[in-house]
Amino acid sequence: MERSYNDWAAIMAAPFGAVAIRCDADALLALDFVSADITRKPPTNGFAAMVVEQLLCYFDDPAWRFDLPLRADGTAFRRRVWRELQQIPPGRCLTYGAVAARLGSCARAVGGACRHNPIPLVIPCHRVVAADGMGGFAGATAGAPLAVKRWLLTHEGYLSRGLEFEAGEA
Repeated sequence: MERSYNDWAAIMAAPFGAVAIRCDADALLALDFVSADITRKPPTNGFAAMVVEQLLCYFDDPAWRFDLPLRADGTAFRRRVWRELQQIPPGRCLTYGAVAARLGSCARAVGGACRHNPIPLVIPCHRVVAADGMGGFAGATAGAPLAVKRWLLTHEGYLSRGLEFEAGEA
């Protein structure tokens, strides 16, 4: 679904482009990766300002732990996956299969939940990788989204440690 500028409560620069924030007065609804050349938008409410502040903390310190109320729309299964993803600490990764095993599901279903994650970064779907490589990100298997995933994993120290993607690492 295409969003308009007015849909976002803030648009901020990020090391890999820009992040647009959708929220109401008391919960984060979505983070959208947008073009780096989009006009920045200062927060339109106090909660959006808090989201911007926490994102800046994360960009400064990859070990930062988000503390934001979330309201992510999704099926019961997707919400289960998203809760599981929030348990993966920065600098660690799990394969889609390892997450699926924890939930009694299958890797493809976990991948679908990751693809539909409305709040990437805070719900860290970038920490889920394929058994044989990086896997997809934000519904893409190539291009700019994978560059963002690679930046995030490097920022968190996973790729910079020179590790390959290890099945089941957590």
